[in-house]
Amino acid sequence: MTLDVTRIRSAYPALAEGFAQLDGAGGTQPAAVVIDAIAGAMRTAVSNRGTAHEPARRSGEIVAAARSAVADLVGGDPAGVVFGPSATALTYLVARTLARGWGPEDEVVLSRLDHDANVRPWVQTGATVRWAEIDPATGELDAAQYRELIGPRTRLVAVTAASNAVGTVPAVRQIADLAHAAGALVFVDGVHATAHRPTDVAALGADFYVTSAYKWSGPHYAAVVADPAVWEPLHPQKLIPSPAGAPDRFEFGTLSFELLAGVTAAVDHLAGLSGSGEGDRRTRLLASMAAAAEHEARLLDRLLAGLAAIDGITVLTAPADRCPTVSFRVAGQAPAETAKALGELGVCVSHGDYYAVEYFEALGLRATGGAVRVSLYHYNTDEEVERLLQGFSLIRG
Repeated sequence: MTLDVTRIRSAYPALAEGFAQLDGAGGTQPAAVVIDAIAGAMRTAVSNRGTAHEPARRSGEIVAAARSAVADLVGGDPAGVVFGPSATALTYLVARTLARGWGPEDEVVLSRLDHDANVRPWVQTGATVRWAEIDPATGELDAAQYRELIGPRTRLVAVTAASNAVGTVPAVRQIADLAHAAGALVFVDGVHATAHRPTDVAALGADFYVTSAYKWSGPHYAAVVADPAVWEPLHPQKLIPSPAGAPDRFEFGTLSFELLAGVTAAVDHLAGLSGSGEGDRRTRLLASMAAAAEHEARLLDRLLAGLAAIDGITVLTAPADRCPTVSFRVAGQAPAETAKALGELGVCVSHGDYYAVEYFEALGLRATGGAVRVSLYHYNTDEEVERLLQGFSLIRG
């Protein structure tokens, strides 16, 4: 199914400014329906959730709708959706809650491919860390190594569903099966992957799956999804009068009702990308995200071919399966210099380590500025890719 990119782009007000927004991994622009939903919720009378009056009932309906929307997006259960301000905050919440029963004799298995948000919270639990290494040439995370890393003392395996640095898509299900066979839990960072592919947490084998709405056209809000049975035995530290049941007991303070309205709107927007009105929202999401993935893969092929044709540009890795994210360096330029020069041309890319600390340390590039990142999204076009490629001749002039 082919996306109508012109129609889709018209749904993003920020794109009218004319910048080539080529760093979706750092955050996407919000869709107009998201902005309207947030504003609408703030113009409407709402209060703390309850049943005594209409404003209280409205806020409860907003929360329930957002849980249902995120569950549809990732294939989860609404009763297992926990909201929070960021994926980092939610990962810390889960890590601290699980680790209350851990000691130094317990082990966690982490990967050098992951964003630091799926590394440092687990390192800081005090458990013994065992590392899954990457192939520096390809950016691949070999699942076979987990056979040696996972053992009877493994309590949790944390792995990304897609690298935010180079797009690598690991064999998460294979890793999860090895973890589960040893009785360990699996925490999957889906922040980058959710924006680019159809997602099914059960198919991945994820016990916990975290995602951030601002990476898929929504507001700065996040969710971690687990089966309600996984949440049930877990009890975080909390205030005495705050809710005792799950998922509410994991959500501290009053939720941002306006941002949750935006989350629901973002999911509905994604469900309409393909233009098909057939089926329920989950069915439409699967079709739309598959169409988006096809569009992004075609743009990625064009980007990679264009970069390969330019002397002096080194693309860091070439994983066999990747999301549309590429890191590279330009000979004779620091990554920050390259990104600034492109920015002056209205081409927006990122530079540095993008919080993929372990990855860039493994490559020996973090101390020298990391790399430049281009991360495509479904609203990007062939013209924007060409604008980037042509920009290199100008900035090296």
